[in-house]
Amino acid sequence: MSRSRRTALPRRRVRHAALAGTALLAAALTACSGGSGDGADGGGKAADAKNKAPMAVSVNLTDGQVKSGEPVKVTIADGKLAQVKVTDGKGGELAGQIAADGRSWTSGRNAAPNTDYKVEAQNTDSQSAGTQFKTSAADKVNKVSINIAKGSTVGIAMPVSLVFDNPVKNKAEVEKQLKVTTSNNTEGSWGWLKDYSGNDRVDWRPKDYWKSGTDVKVEMNLNGVDSGAGGGLFARDYTTEFKIGKDRRMEVSLDTKKMSITEDGQVVRTVPVSAGTPGGEKASWSGKMVLMAKEGTIFMDSQTVGLGDAYAKMVDYSMRLTWSGMYVHAAPWNADKFGKANTSSGCVGMSDANAKAVYEQVQPGDPLEVVGSGSKGKADLGNGYGEWNLTWDQWKAKSALTGATQAG
Repeated sequence: MSRSRRTALPRRRVRHAALAGTALLAAALTACSGGSGDGADGGGKAADAKNKAPMAVSVNLTDGQVKSGEPVKVTIADGKLAQVKVTDGKGGELAGQIAADGRSWTSGRNAAPNTDYKVEAQNTDSQSAGTQFKTSAADKVNKVSINIAKGSTVGIAMPVSLVFDNPVKNKAEVEKQLKVTTSNNTEGSWGWLKDYSGNDRVDWRPKDYWKSGTDVKVEMNLNGVDSGAGGGLFARDYTTEFKIGKDRRMEVSLDTKKMSITEDGQVVRTVPVSAGTPGGEKASWSGKMVLMAKEGTIFMDSQTVGLGDAYAKMVDYSMRLTWSGMYVHAAPWNADKFGKANTSSGCVGMSDANAKAVYEQVQPGDPLEVVGSGSKGKADLGNGYGEWNLTWDQWKAKSALTGATQAG
């Protein structure tokens, strides 16, 4: 009997301790529930959460795909959206906004053509859902050619020039997606024109020549944008970055037959030249031009520019000024005319030594102005970079966005 009593006492103590622990846990759960204390409300809420229907979302499909060139719309079946993320196969995010009622999300940009997207969404009850979709292929794709390569250094007159493969009817919509950012808030504007090729083109030029040392970034957020009738959709974004080099300017006087070069306002070189023959198609263009490219030694054929069989030869130190074929270059065959007479077929010629020195000194984007009498007038706006022949107000008027200027 004594052993039984000694054994029974510890068992009762263990059992009492276990019951006390259960009571404490129940009290703790009741306190955390925030209910009235009877436990029924907490259990009901837990049951509701467990029985709640899974979150489901859908997108605006047509024939199993989202139509490219239109915004993406994500809709929740029940409840409200708290967060939506839409990404393409490369990890690029399509940003958007949830509607005020929380029932849908719409992308800020159009869906790109022939692209796979993934949707990840969360509702206000912290449930998650997702889906995937593909966009339709574009009937026609438009592309852009950019005149300034990434990482380039260019002269103070070089505009940003974009030439499109196909027509752009929705000019305002396209222009909205173009952004120029500079290191010194340079004021400038986009302007639409016809390129010498006949294609649509849009250029961005500053109000005045660029300031030396300016860093420039151009963003063309065109992926999914519709060009309009006959143009098709853009299927990618474009970017470029470049720097403005030395303040260097050239002037050719048809009267004195000389070309002068200034750097930072100081004349650093004067060269005798022979420009185009006055009085016909062989005369030089006048006005403000931009050195488009340094092409080196090239073959020049007068028949390609409508001047018959006037010349066909290899020409050294060739520097292009217009698409129609006006250059600054070496012209040793015309040596007795330099500084004395304008007798070329439209180009500005000089000796080999002077052409070499000029070629090594200048850079694409440097402005060149032809002044004096005997020219055939100014070249068309798209025949090279002729926008500097327009006043600032005239240039701003060529913007599709009501002539508004853009500063970056």
